Amino acid sequence: MKSFLSSVALVTLGLCSCTQQNKVEPAIPRDAELEAKVEALVSKMTLDEKVGQMLELNLDVLGKTVVENATLNRNKLKVVLSQFGRSDAEVEQFLTQSDEEIIAALGSYNLDIFDGTPSRRWELDEVKLDTTIAKYKVGSILNAPGKAVSVEDWQKWIRLIQEKSMNHIGIPDIYGLDNNHGVTYVQAGTLFPQPINLAASFNTDLATEMAQITAYESRAANCPWVYNPVVDLGRDPRWSRIWESFGEDATVNSKMVVAEVKGYQGEDNNHIGKYGVATSVKHYFGYGAPFSGKDRTPAYIAPNMLREKYFEPFKAAILAGAQTVMVNSASINGVPVHASYEYLTKWLKEDLNWDGFIVTDWADINNLFQREKVAKDKKDAIRIAINAGIDMSMDPYSTEFCVLLKELVNEGAVKMSRIDDAVKRIVRVKYRLGLFDEPNTGGEGYEKYGCEEHALAALKAAEESEVLLKNEGVLPIAKGKKILVTGPNANQMRCLNGGWSYTWQGSNAEDLSESYNTIFEALCNKYGKNNVILEQGVTYNEQGQYYDENKPEIEKAVRAAAKADIIIACIGENSYCETPGNLNDLNISANQSDLVKALAKTGKPIVLVLNEGRPRLITDIEPLAKAVVHIFLPGNYGADALANLLAGDANFSAKMPYTYPREINSLNTYDYKVSEEVGTMSGAYNYDAKVSLLWPFGYGLSYTSYAYSNLKVDKSTFGVNDIINISVDVTNTGNVAGKEPVLLYTSDVVASIVPDNKRLRDFTKVALNPGETKTVSFSLPAKKLAFVNNEGKWTLEAGEFIIKIAQESVSVECTDTKIWDEPNI
Repeated sequence: MKSFLSSVALVTLGLCSCTQQNKVEPAIPRDAELEAKVEALVSKMTLDEKVGQMLELNLDVLGKTVVENATLNRNKLKVVLSQFGRSDAEVEQFLTQSDEEIIAALGSYNLDIFDGTPSRRWELDEVKLDTTIAKYKVGSILNAPGKAVSVEDWQKWIRLIQEKSMNHIGIPDIYGLDNNHGVTYVQAGTLFPQPINLAASFNTDLATEMAQITAYESRAANCPWVYNPVVDLGRDPRWSRIWESFGEDATVNSKMVVAEVKGYQGEDNNHIGKYGVATSVKHYFGYGAPFSGKDRTPAYIAPNMLREKYFEPFKAAILAGAQTVMVNSASINGVPVHASYEYLTKWLKEDLNWDGFIVTDWADINNLFQREKVAKDKKDAIRIAINAGIDMSMDPYSTEFCVLLKELVNEGAVKMSRIDDAVKRIVRVKYRLGLFDEPNTGGEGYEKYGCEEHALAALKAAEESEVLLKNEGVLPIAKGKKILVTGPNANQMRCLNGGWSYTWQGSNAEDLSESYNTIFEALCNKYGKNNVILEQGVTYNEQGQYYDENKPEIEKAVRAAAKADIIIACIGENSYCETPGNLNDLNISANQSDLVKALAKTGKPIVLVLNEGRPRLITDIEPLAKAVVHIFLPGNYGADALANLLAGDANFSAKMPYTYPREINSLNTYDYKVSEEVGTMSGAYNYDAKVSLLWPFGYGLSYTSYAYSNLKVDKSTFGVNDIINISVDVTNTGNVAGKEPVLLYTSDVVASIVPDNKRLRDFTKVALNPGETKTVSFSLPAKKLAFVNNEGKWTLEAGEFIIKIAQESVSVECTDTKIWDEPNI
C-alpha cells in the first residue's frame, strides 16, 4: 500500500496543472460573463461552504419511510443483504441497528424484508432538511424514496430543498436522478426502450428524441440532472449491465452518446434551457469489462485498447459538451479509477480541456479503504480521491465527508487550489442550468408531460429496436390464426421495462404499469381475444430473486398448443440491476429450455421472443424455432411494437448491437484480432480456433430485402490528413417499405501490431420504399483509421485498407505513416 500512496502523493504536486494554460481548445467554449460569476461567487465562499458543495447526499437521510401493515423480518433481511454482496461481518454490523433505524434506511426500497403486505409512505422531514443544509451547506441531493412518486411530490420536495439551499447558502441544489430511459422515478411519465434497444435501432435521431423528451419530463418534475448516458462498452455478455449500454462497439457508443447529450442539454452547453438537463456520462471507464463478469469487480484491459476503444465514447461525450462524468466503481489493471490522477485529471480534464465536474458513484470513496485497500481509513480515502480529481462525493448516508475534507485542507493534505477548482466546476454547471436565476421548474409550461406525442415516440423507438434474427416463412402472422402465448415473459410488464423502471430493480411496480400492455395483452388487441391463448408453462417467482421461477407447469402449455396454429414462446430474464443481477450461468434457465423443447414436440411452429438484458445461451433450442425475435428491454410500449411487427403492420429494421454467443467458452466481439480467427500448430496437434457465434454484431432481418451496389471512394490513395469520401447505392428489392442501417467497416490488412478483424467506422439509417434506390455517403477522416500502438500512441501506417459496406468492398492505400504525440487525435 505504501508504494500506491506514495505515487498518489507525488502526482498531487502537479495539481495546479489543471489551471495552467492549455493549448487544446475548450471542450465547452468559455462564456466570459458566466465565468466572471463563477469566480466572484467562489472567491466569497467560506471553506465550509466549499466542502459542502462537494457533497451529495441521498434523499433518504432527509426523511423517513413509514411502513404499515407489516413487520421487519431480520432473517429475510440477512438473505437480502448477502445477495447484495455484503460480507457476514457487514451484515451483523447492520443488524445491530433497531428496527426503526433499519426501516429508515431500507424501508423505501421494494425489498422482501417484511412479513405481511407492507404499505410504504415516504415523508420529507423539513426540520432535518433545514438543519442539514444550514450546517453542512450540501451542494447536491439525489435518488428517490424507493419507488416512483408523482410529479407533484417531486416538485414539492425539490422546491423545498431549493428554498432551504438559497436561504442558507445562496447556492441552488443540483438534484440528480437515474432517468436512464425516461423518467424512471416519476409516475405517469414516458419510459422508452433501454439504451441497448436504441443501439440496435442504429438510429441516432431516436436517441436524441428520447433524450429531449426525458429532459422535458425530468424538468417537469423539477429535476435538472440525470445520471445518463451510459457508455460502458458492453463487451462481456456475463455482465449484469449490458442492457444499460449501447453495446460492444466504440463507434456506436460514441455516436449515440453525442446524440443524447445534444438531446438532453440542447444546442448551447453554457445556457441549458428550462427544458434541458445536465448529463452525467457514466461509468468512466472500463466498467463494463469486469474480469470475473461480476458487477463492480476489477477489469484488466490492455492500455492501448483502453485508450483506443474504452475511452473513445467518453471523449466523444466530453467534446459534445457533457457537463458531468460519473466514475467506474471498480479498478483497471489494479488502479481504482476513483484514485487515478492519470485517468481523472490528466485524461479527462487536462487533455480534453474540460471544465465540467466529476462525481463518484454510490459511496465509492469509502470503497477505497473498505474494499480496494488502497487507503487506511475514510479520511485517507477522501484525500486520495479529491487529489486524483474527484469533485463531488456521492456519500449517500453521511455528512462526515465535509468534516474530514475540511480537516485535510487545514492540514495541507489537500490544497485549497484543488478545492476551489472542484467548487468552480460544480457551481459552473449550476449556472449553466440557470438554477441561480430560477431554481425550480415544472407546472405551467410542462403540459406535455406524459402526453400521447411522447408515447408515440417511445412506440416508434421500440419498433425500430426489436431485431428479427430468424424467419423461416412464419412471419408475419396472418389475422385469424390461433396463437398460443407462453413463457415467463408473456404476461408481465416488469421484464419488458427492465431495471431502473419505477424502482431500482424494476420489481414490485406492476401497479404503476397497469395501463400498458404485456405481450399477451398486445397480441389480444392485435388479433382478438378469441384468437389468443395464454398458458405460460413457466413463471417467475416475484417474491424471490430475479432468476427464481415457480414450479413449472409445462404440460398445461403443451395441452394448450393443441388449440393453436402457432406458438409464441416469450423467454429470457426478469428485471434486475447492477450487482443483484450477477449470474453464475449464462444459459437460459432449464425450465425455459424444457418448455420450448416440449412445445417443439407438438409440431406447431414456434416463434421465440427473446426478452432479456443480456444474451442468454439458447443454442440447444434455437434450431427448434421457425422464427426468433430479440426485443431486448423495449419499455412500456415494447409489446405493442412487437405485435405490430409480428403482424406486419410495421417492418423490422434493427440489427444486433452485440455479438450473440453460441457457447460459454466462445465469448467474443465482432472486432476480434485476426489471429483469433484461425490458429494452427504443425505436428501432432492442429488447433482450430475459428470464432463461434450464434448471431453476429450488425445482423438483422427484415420483411423486405436490400441490395448494395456501386461502392465508390473518391481516392484510391490517401495521406494522414485526407478525408476519404465514400458512397454506396442501397436498393429496396422487396415489396415492403423499410429502413436499413448502413454500416461502414474498415480493415487494416497489415499492421505493426495484430490488427482487428474489422472496425465499424460510421453508420446511418435510410428509409426506402419498394424499388427505391438511395445513395448513402460517408466522409471518413484518414486519422479515424489509426490505432493505438504498444507505446500508447496513435498510429496510422502506410499500407492497404479494405473499406466494406455489406458485401461490397474496395481497397485503398495509405501512403504515409504517422505517430502522434498528442493523446487525442
